[in-house]
Amino acid sequence: MKTEDCTGKAVELSETESVCPQCLSRIAARRVARGDDIYLEKQCPEHGEFKTILWRGLETYRQWESAKIVPSCPPSCQPSSGLGCPYDCGLCEEHRQHTCCVILEVTQRCNLRCPVCFARSGAESRTDEPGLEDIRRWCRRLLEKGGPYNVQLSGGEPTVRDDVPEIVRLVRSEGFEFVQLNTNGLRLGEDKEYARQLKDAGLGCVFLQFDGVTAEAHRSIRGRDLRAKKLKAIRNCSTCGLGVVLVPTLVPGVNTGEIGAILELALHYAPTVRAVHFQPVSYFGRYPSEPRNEDRITLPEIMRAIELQTGGLFRACDLYPASGENAFCEFHGKFLVHSDGRVDSCGRPKNSCCAPPVDAGLVQLGAVPDGNGEGARRARNFVARHWAMPEEPEECSPGLDLNSMDAFLAEHRQTFCISAMAFQDAWNLDLRRLKECFLHVLSPDENLVPLCAYNLTAAGGQSLYRGCGTASPALEGKP
Repeated sequence: MKTEDCTGKAVELSETESVCPQCLSRIAARRVARGDDIYLEKQCPEHGEFKTILWRGLETYRQWESAKIVPSCPPSCQPSSGLGCPYDCGLCEEHRQHTCCVILEVTQRCNLRCPVCFARSGAESRTDEPGLEDIRRWCRRLLEKGGPYNVQLSGGEPTVRDDVPEIVRLVRSEGFEFVQLNTNGLRLGEDKEYARQLKDAGLGCVFLQFDGVTAEAHRSIRGRDLRAKKLKAIRNCSTCGLGVVLVPTLVPGVNTGEIGAILELALHYAPTVRAVHFQPVSYFGRYPSEPRNEDRITLPEIMRAIELQTGGLFRACDLYPASGENAFCEFHGKFLVHSDGRVDSCGRPKNSCCAPPVDAGLVQLGAVPDGNGEGARRARNFVARHWAMPEEPEECSPGLDLNSMDAFLAEHRQTFCISAMAFQDAWNLDLRRLKECFLHVLSPDENLVPLCAYNLTAAGGQSLYRGCGTASPALEGKP
């Protein structure tokens, strides 16, 4: 891949499509290398040119670019309205990926008003909420669309509802084996019995918002110092045997210097804390101001920070591209943590970024492409086993091949996972990535919409899907 000509000018790497950040019209876009940085460059006839950083690190960009997937159409598609991606989500026949996890938003209310929020939630948000029979209907709709899938209960802040344990029990009764709770943790920290009720109802794990170890990080991102409440939530989950995934939103200049400290804290609370899932800040929903390129941190920068800030305990070379969705959406690594503090990488999956492409419906961890989504099912089961709290400790068996799927599943009680997911906003949206998304939201009109499309907002606050059901009526006639 040549990135500069003999004069040192930037070189176009590939073409794609995106949207205008001002009007959300679909427009042509280019991926362009400028030195060691990769940008998405595009021009709207009405609103002008936009250039947004995608990736800082040409070497890893080349490695990630080689991780391809073969298109695999979802088992059930919504008929196209003729507008095309990203306006026809349901999913439409252009989508290239099976569903792994579905987000069910059970409320729009929240007990915080964070300066940064996907959903722009708060105490003033609408209070109409789905009842249990509505959620039962959602579950059956998902089964019609090829489920059961992994389910994440979200919002808003779902724990403002007293009946979340009943919701978990209902979803499990409809055949969905793994249910996560996406939460700020305030209620879990205040009410140990509530945590126990969730566990008894069959909750698989808690996806806990956790932005840093300093008061300044919490105040900047969440509006107040929440450290004590978060730690109490972890301890209450530990008491009742609920696994926890820490989910830091990384904001440059705010908490990107705390990446290593977050990992250190996570290891201190292992095995209750099963993983850390970093999310570089994306600019949709509610955010303080229009983003600049220096307001973004890219995946390779996070990988380098993990190694540097942990003193090499975790190495960047042991983090690798996503297996099922587009490679530029995520990295992850799996590690064995020993009682003496040593950490060993579990190794790359056999079909890593240098391997031949695989069916998008299949996970690359030992799955055999079979054309019917069996690999996607195995991927969901793998996530469920890895993030859930083990029922009882299990000793590490010596001599296992950790590149083996079966061996890794046998070792999951001693493992710790690090991952990151780079969500897309109106400035850096790449429709190729969007079409390969496997994280979907059930929209108000009961269709599946990729998370980045569902949360997409223009610079002026116009939403593409959220609160609109189908794509916003304001987009009628847009290309």
